[in-house]
Amino acid sequence: MAARDVGTRFGEEAIRIDDPSGLWFELVASDRDPRMPWTGNGVGAGEAIRGLHGVTMVVRSLGRTLELMTGLLGYQVVGEVENRTRVAAGGDGPGHTVDIVVDPDAEAAVNGIGTVHHVAMAVSTDDEQRRLRGELLRMGLNVTDIRDRCYFQSIYFREPGGVLFEVATIQPGFTADEDVSSLGRGLKLPPWEEPHRAAIEANLPSVEYR
Repeated sequence: MAARDVGTRFGEEAIRIDDPSGLWFELVASDRDPRMPWTGNGVGAGEAIRGLHGVTMVVRSLGRTLELMTGLLGYQVVGEVENRTRVAAGGDGPGHTVDIVVDPDAEAAVNGIGTVHHVAMAVSTDDEQRRLRGELLRMGLNVTDIRDRCYFQSIYFREPGGVLFEVATIQPGFTADEDVSSLGRGLKLPPWEEPHRAAIEANLPSVEYR
């Protein structure tokens, strides 16, 4: 995959790469990321990825989207450049930011290969999630019922610009049915899919652990 320089944005340099389906990613250089680097296979700590830096969402106009995010959702504006507004929650470092890019001519996205389905945010408790759902409904936004995802509970809604948001609880978490040391090594299915386990396993690719 070819990489190209996208210059410096908010004091951080970045390069962009496009995956085979057309989805694009940016690798952002930051000296403010305390997370452990993913080293190995010849990649040292200085060059290793440390996690998701932030999310970029594209809307046709900024007003109502920014109002929702800085009002009800509790984000703060931490930077503005050209048609891009950066908001953050829980600090402005890597892993805490969302960039809102305004493009009046942006086409509506269609789900499929080369798209991101939704952006997920976390809340601490079930009560907080229920209160937020009520506030969103009072604002006139269409919100799903609370969905049981076994490891967390979720609600979904489209913000005024059309981007799909998920708000999920932190509890009970991914260690509800397995230890941290074995996460990702076994196929965990929700109760309603257990009757189909044999068929699901038969169609899974083989994965080798090293």
